Amino acid sequence: MRGCERPAGRGRRSDAGFVTAETAVVLPVLVAFAMALVWGLLVVAAQIQCVDAARTGARAAARQDADGAVVRVAREVAPRGARVSVSREADLVRVAVVAKPPALGLLPFEVREEAVASMESAVTVDGAGGEGP
Repeated sequence: MRGCERPAGRGRRSDAGFVTAETAVVLPVLVAFAMALVWGLLVVAAQIQCVDAARTGARAAARQDADGAVVRVAREVAPRGARVSVSREADLVRVAVVAKPPALGLLPFEVREEAVASMESAVTVDGAGGEGP
């Protein structure tokens, strides 16, 4: 079996180039994956802001605030550039918030949230023994 042995230093292959090649292939994949995670987090954050804005607007509208005030209050909580719409149906008010997530301006992607609240009835108490303003 002596013929099967190789002399030291001859015929040995070096693995040094494989590490560089593997890094060149894997590194762009890792960067793309990290960017996708960051974009996903930005979308989730924008969605949460839209939820909060719609709920805040619906609460303000349920208190019978004017539509302009409802839109202003909702825009304070919503992501920058969000569109807010208010609609009233019988004793319900519906506030919709639509926004583009930040850093995704090139993609045709929007998040949307809607909140519905029941209108509160105005309580008026006369000055005869009740609570007054």
